[in-house]
Amino acid sequence: MSKYVALQILGMVVLALGGQGVVRLLIDHDRAGLLSWLPGGFAAWLTGHCVIALVGVLLTGWADTRRKRRETS
Repeated sequence: MSKYVALQILGMVVLALGGQGVVRLLIDHDRAGLLSWLPGGFAAWLTGHCVIALVGVLLTGWADTRRKRRETS
């Protein structure tokens, strides 16, 4: 297994954590989960979870592109 496959898996896990946090917050505004320590309330928690999900998407996409480029070389 190449390091890019491992990074894809990591990106998907990070995306799942961020996405799960967003859905949980939209259903129950008082349960911040991983970001409960973050000051600012609902808006800050939602933004934080969205950023985490975005980082997961970007990491997964970047690793996939690098993996494909490496396979064709």
